[in-house]
Amino acid sequence: MVLRKSIRDRILLVALAVLVFSADQASKYLVLTRLPLGGSWNPVSSLKPFISVTHVVNPGAAFGLFPDQGSLFAVIAVIVVGAILVYYRYLPTQNWMVRLSLSLQLGGALGNLADRLQHGHVIDFIDFKIWPVFNLADVAIVTGVGILAYFLLQEPEGGDHLELNGVADTATVADQGEGRKGDRVSPFHF
Repeated sequence: MVLRKSIRDRILLVALAVLVFSADQASKYLVLTRLPLGGSWNPVSSLKPFISVTHVVNPGAAFGLFPDQGSLFAVIAVIVVGAILVYYRYLPTQNWMVRLSLSLQLGGALGNLADRLQHGHVIDFIDFKIWPVFNLADVAIVTGVGILAYFLLQEPEGGDHLELNGVADTATVADQGEGRKGDRVSPFHF
């Protein structure tokens, strides 16, 4: 039963990440093939002052920061993807929000990484006029980080215990050489 749940959780991680990646790459393909660099499209003319689809490239980080560091951001993306894949199985299984957040971040990171590897920069196109232009991968990453932050802020302050794979990770006091024999304490309290 635990093995099936673990496999199901991994399938959900991959499925959502693939969905995010596919939507991101499909939208960027449409922008690349339909709009010249710097070109804009406004499907709803009354919204033109507020939002448009504008083809821009971003060789740097968010908001165009560090434009000459594209290779560094590709390496960082690979590290982030690897960390998500390695540590995903150690996450609390009862909290689907954390898994959802990492799936969104994984799909978004892969989408922007694919751009960097294929084009040498990230394709951006969602233009709200008062904010730097961004893409669907950015939306997924920011949403995933927001969900994760919300989850972490909801955690009790004392952090009575940490659960890994649904099993409380505690040790007896006797194992730690403190307190009364047989008391249950978390090894993560300092």
